[in-house]
Amino acid sequence: MQQEVILKVDKLVKHFPVTTSTWFRQKTAVVHAVDGVSFDLYRGETLGLVGESGCGKSTTGRTILQLYQPTSGAVYLEGRDLVTMDRNELRMSRRKMQMIFQDPYASLNPRLTVGEIVGDPLMVYNTHGSRKEVAEEVRHLLELVKLDPTYTNRYPHEFSGGQRQRIGIARALALRPQIVVCDEPISALDVSIQAQVVNLLVELQNQLNLTYLFIAHDLSMVRHICDRVAVMYLGIIVELSPSHELYENPLHPYTQALLSSVPIPDPNIEEQRRRSILKGEIPSPVDPPSGCRFRTRCPIVQPLCAEETPEMREVRAGHFVACHFCRVPETKTASGEER
Repeated sequence: MQQEVILKVDKLVKHFPVTTSTWFRQKTAVVHAVDGVSFDLYRGETLGLVGESGCGKSTTGRTILQLYQPTSGAVYLEGRDLVTMDRNELRMSRRKMQMIFQDPYASLNPRLTVGEIVGDPLMVYNTHGSRKEVAEEVRHLLELVKLDPTYTNRYPHEFSGGQRQRIGIARALALRPQIVVCDEPISALDVSIQAQVVNLLVELQNQLNLTYLFIAHDLSMVRHICDRVAVMYLGIIVELSPSHELYENPLHPYTQALLSSVPIPDPNIEEQRRRSILKGEIPSPVDPPSGCRFRTRCPIVQPLCAEETPEMREVRAGHFVACHFCRVPETKTASGEER
């Protein structure tokens, strides 16, 4: 059965102009934050977007939601391009897409009560007829994220980090969106609270039929929650695969290095496994390398890598990789023959 594509990102580009000044002149450059990202998001799934800090994950999520105006490319929500919509059309489409922000301390207005924060989307879109109905819906949303509904008159500073993130989740769900972009929603929380928030997100997804774009750098948590995983490096996607396939058979050298950095809670296995340690520093997004962007740190680099940009190719069913020389392990058929 073919899955329904709810969101299609096609060659999305976001560049930020920057100006540097010296004693004699000003110089203008461009930061290639997102540089040609493409993927499909299926209804009801969780797609993980992972990579090092500064690779463009959060910028991709914000540009998809049109919080940043794309430099070029297209974002199709149920077949309609968000980039070319006028302001009124985009405003109505935003009801279907919401975001959970990374920092639960900075994303909530300290001057508003919890009731005002969660109820604000309902008031803006006038989804309920009276303030009493809005208040009832706010209490219901707080119960949905497992918070006491009597907290509506409290302020954000009266809550812990985990409780604040639950308030942010309740606000994101207020308009009953179809897609939720989770921008590292657990990275600022204590380890003991992270699992609770992730389990809540999974429960809400099953209950409300939500679709998640889950941005993170914690690869072990991504494996737990995501159906598919896209790996980003310096503004581009280098590998996209079902979660189990990516963790068992990573093909891109960068993905292999990322996964080798994840600790294994078994000292015997941890001691015996071979690590892939990258050399050098991440190149500047102002002046990315020619050809393959990973070539300056790649252990299998060849002259071709500097001359040609590798295209994303499907090497297995649903497994895409952008690398000229990645080795695809042979699989065995039911009869035991290799292919």
